[in-house]
Amino acid sequence: MNFAIRNRIVGLLIAALIFVVDQALKGWLLHGLRIEEHVIDILPIFSLRFVQNYGVSLGMFTAGSPEGRWALVAMTAAIAVFVFVWILRERKIGDIVALAMVLGGAAGNIRDRYMKGFVVDYADLHFGGFRPFLIFNLADAAITIGVLIILARSLLSREKPDAAAKPAPES
Repeated sequence: MNFAIRNRIVGLLIAALIFVVDQALKGWLLHGLRIEEHVIDILPIFSLRFVQNYGVSLGMFTAGSPEGRWALVAMTAAIAVFVFVWILRERKIGDIVALAMVLGGAAGNIRDRYMKGFVVDYADLHFGGFRPFLIFNLADAAITIGVLIILARSLLSREKPDAAAKPAPES
């Protein structure tokens, strides 16, 4: 098996792992801890707090109707398909891992929206009354970290010139 195929398989396994862990964690928080009934303070700056998120990133594009819900499902599914195809075309493991994080997180949130009509958010990072982030979930964190890695790799890495394209040194 060549490296590119192996890297893609690793990426798809990472995406599947993120999806499974995200869904298991949400299930445990909802059905085991029942966080929809109360807030659980973990640290002075971190709590588990149930939120029904009807929008996408940062609460944008809130779906206030069934049509809006299905439009968001379709839009995020189209993005997930694009990322999946990108993984199948990518060769570098660093890019594949980042894309896999985005795909796994997107799949978790798509399933929530499809099954429940909203995305389950629960992670509340706060400093007193100051909340630098909206309440989020593992899928959101994976998507954000994956996108940041993709951006950093595209801005900071440089392709090495092809050795065949270099002119031979003059003697």
